Amino acid sequence: MRALIISVDLGNPDHQAHADEFAMLAEGAGADIVGTLNARRDRPDAKFFIGSGKVEEGVAMAQAVLADVVLFDQPLSPAQQRNLEREFNLRVVDRVALILDIFALRAKSHEGKLQVELAQLQHLTTRLTRLWTHLERQRGGIGMRGPGESQLEMDKRMIGAKIKVLRERLARVERQRVTQRRARARGGALSVSLVGYTNAGKSTLFNALTRAGAYAADQLFATLDTTTRRIWIEGASSQEGVEPPQAFSTSSGGGSGAARPWGYSVVLSDTVGFIRDLPPNLIAAFRATLEETVHADLLLHVVDAASEQRDEQIAEVNKVLTEIGAAQIPTLLVYNKIDKVGLQARAERDAHGTIARVFVSAVERAGLDVLRGAIAEAGQIAGSNDPNFETLQSE
Repeated sequence: MRALIISVDLGNPDHQAHADEFAMLAEGAGADIVGTLNARRDRPDAKFFIGSGKVEEGVAMAQAVLADVVLFDQPLSPAQQRNLEREFNLRVVDRVALILDIFALRAKSHEGKLQVELAQLQHLTTRLTRLWTHLERQRGGIGMRGPGESQLEMDKRMIGAKIKVLRERLARVERQRVTQRRARARGGALSVSLVGYTNAGKSTLFNALTRAGAYAADQLFATLDTTTRRIWIEGASSQEGVEPPQAFSTSSGGGSGAARPWGYSVVLSDTVGFIRDLPPNLIAAFRATLEETVHADLLLHVVDAASEQRDEQIAEVNKVLTEIGAAQIPTLLVYNKIDKVGLQARAERDAHGTIARVFVSAVERAGLDVLRGAIAEAGQIAGSNDPNFETLQSE
């Protein structure tokens, strides 16, 4: 589909990175970008967001490039979207709707599809009026009263009933997840969740650690569905920057000082990636999936080391973690894609001697042993703090 992008700079110093990210979203949704209209404003215009002059310029550009759809890189109000569609005589899709569309495209599991459908319906409820303009709902006169309003109200009731059903189904899914988490807790496994900005390489790292074969691609939101695997992480006494926990480094009685083998059973989960200005409806709809993050013993926050926006992306992920109640969970920063910037695989400790950052390349499989050792060390800390956590060690 031939798409014209309207990119609006509201004074954000990182606007170009924001615009590039939106272009990636558009391409991920299957759009063929045939033109971009740049606009700068101090504040959004109430009617069109970009003002009437830029609208006229955009209409002319859309006609010249034969655009099929207009993609707007900012969230629009229902009225703004409706006004723009009247002027362009084309479908106008804002940032929120585009992200929802990509989620619908990528969701594969039953749970994922339920969550996306719920978010889409919640988004649609505020925009129903534009679907019924052919009924002239707002115009008075003989023969023009009633039908549009009646149809609109009927649609609202139908969507409300559907939302209720979806919430009930997702509640059942959440109960199943609670049961699964309890079973894993009884088994003494350390629960570790991968979190991070979309396209940071979480699924590639997940595959490197578990050999699970989860789908991974260089695109935003390549995977939406949570994938979980149980793995065994060996001891890491020989890895640079990682020392074996004291409980495992004592001699077996002969005074040789040799470390005993040690390790942990780990349940590793790959979760949906985050993005700046993630629609609230999506966060709410994906709460069942994000519960895996909330109840984890350890979070591996995967960061794209090659991205110039990595600090901002870290902040965006932390913001979402706070919103879902996961900000207090122990977190290890994992800087991925070091092969692109010439960094060495290593672990760095904070002032308290705790591993705070690990540098790896999931594609080159560099630094994975260091990461495994860091997870095992974090597991030893979790085991000492949680009486229900069972430390597993070989005989």
